[in-house]
Amino acid sequence: MEAKALLGGGKARIDKQHEAGKLTARERIAALVDDGSFVELDRFVTHRSADFGMADHKILGDGVVTGHAMIDGRPVCVFAQDFTVFGGSLSGAYAQKICKVMDLATKIGCPVIGLNDSGGARIQEGVESLAGYADIFLKNVMSSGVVPQLSAILGPCAGGAVYSPAITDFILMVDGTSYMFITGPEVIRTVTHEEVTKEQLGGASTHAGKSGVAHFNEPDELACIARLRELLSFLPGNNTLDPPIRPTQDPADRSDAALDSVVPVESNRPYDIKKIITSVVDDGDFVEVHKEFARNIVCGFARFDGRPAGIVANQPNHLAGCLDIDASTKAARFVRFCDCFNIPLVTFVDVPGFLPGTTQEYGGIIKHGAKLLYAFAEATVPKITVITRKAYGGAYDVMASKHIRADVNVAYPGAEIAVMGS
Repeated sequence: MEAKALLGGGKARIDKQHEAGKLTARERIAALVDDGSFVELDRFVTHRSADFGMADHKILGDGVVTGHAMIDGRPVCVFAQDFTVFGGSLSGAYAQKICKVMDLATKIGCPVIGLNDSGGARIQEGVESLAGYADIFLKNVMSSGVVPQLSAILGPCAGGAVYSPAITDFILMVDGTSYMFITGPEVIRTVTHEEVTKEQLGGASTHAGKSGVAHFNEPDELACIARLRELLSFLPGNNTLDPPIRPTQDPADRSDAALDSVVPVESNRPYDIKKIITSVVDDGDFVEVHKEFARNIVCGFARFDGRPAGIVANQPNHLAGCLDIDASTKAARFVRFCDCFNIPLVTFVDVPGFLPGTTQEYGGIIKHGAKLLYAFAEATVPKITVITRKAYGGAYDVMASKHIRADVNVAYPGAEIAVMGS
């Protein structure tokens, strides 16, 4: 039975998975966790459906591998959907396996990682499958802000299956092999008569650059798994712990003369805010989140004297660093995540204001901009704000100004704070 369970859907389907440029569920887990640390749960579970001849088609594990393991010596819970078993489709028993491992994660206080590769609901089980999705969604919500939740999309993810990753803290996708959409190209063609490919509709580049659904777009599965490990190195196991400290050889008191010339004297000349960020953080190591989306604001993780911090910064290189709808929602969610998990915030400000125009006003820039204001104001982690050049109008208030409880606010010698530019 052990040997049979390890084969999943069988050698032919495993070979087909490899031909598609994808790893199997067990190969993904092996690449993700520390060697020999994975303890599998519920390996022999099978579905309970007797309709449509399913009673004669039972595979041990039922299409999802679940368990707990270590990453860099720290505990995690993990589930990996197995596309070789019924196309990774979700059944009632499958959903219960995922819910069980999520409960375990919140009980012991460790991150939960989902490796998603599924065709969606198992049609043969009808509402039982849909109920399983809803059970998982509820667990996602109850775990939110309690333990970090990370989702890697490593294949198709359609219909109700996309909502569980959407509730989690970070979504990682793989270019060329992963997709997310509510309805696929065939349904769209039938209902709206639009012609669109899977890649255009819900590929990694689409969600990383246009929709903002994906936080990371990686070139292959191993790069995606490496990114998961890197992300976890900045995060505590749960909301009662401090983020892990990593020893550094980068002196905390070093200075960098280049910082004197990064910001142009002329207030309308662009520059790359990331030059300042990489200069002041440990070893120039900055992990940017949502790199391709709302590029007028920069968010990501770095360390100061070995301690993780969240960075939020206006980017004068794009839209002059204006705040718009996408930038506001991107930064607000990042700030709230850092606040949940005790990660201090450092904010670099060079903002001429909110982006004007009918598109922004009709899209609700007022309510979306307020999300960022709310996030900074409610955050109780340490907050340091550095004004590098401009801080104008309401955008000055919103960008972690001292009036909304930032702890320390400092400014470059040429900084300008005003109601509006001249």
